[in-house]
Amino acid sequence: MNSPSNTTNSAVKIALVSLGSNLALGDLSPKELVLSAMDGLRQISIDSHGSSLYVTEPLDCPPGSADFINAAIQLQVEASTTALGLLALLQQIETDFGRQRGGERNQARTLDIDLISFDNQILESTVLTLPHPRAAQRKFVLMPLAQISPNTVLPGQSSSIVQLLDRLPDQDNVQLLA
Repeated sequence: MNSPSNTTNSAVKIALVSLGSNLALGDLSPKELVLSAMDGLRQISIDSHGSSLYVTEPLDCPPGSADFINAAIQLQVEASTTALGLLALLQQIETDFGRQRGGERNQARTLDIDLISFDNQILESTVLTLPHPRAAQRKFVLMPLAQISPNTVLPGQSSSIVQLLDRLPDQDNVQLLA
């Protein structure tokens, strides 16, 4: 695997993706769902670099929500790939893993995949905002990203991922899964 970087080769585009699950699907636990989804993402990329898994207490979720399993993956995709095209693939993977859209905000889910950054683009549309608008404030996003791409500076930010993480208040409980 190539090491993560903030530079892109003209033949590829770099995407940073965050994954989470707190709801089993049949016999598959949230941990197994995230690992399987990461395997699926590797299949659509030229190269990838995934983080470890993290256990996260639910944030802004309904009372009684189960802990989340979170991870991140850096994907190198074909230069012809667009942000909206990749988003469609990510949403199809969510659907394939039982994701139900609609209902209560931040409800339990079998799989949540967020496109955090794509080829250093800044984009604001009705279906996608890049970089992800809340990524810099979410420890459960930044911790896995810091493991795989610590020196990356998200578009619109002046600090690296690891610097953003260091500045967050220590209020969210995110732990490396043993």
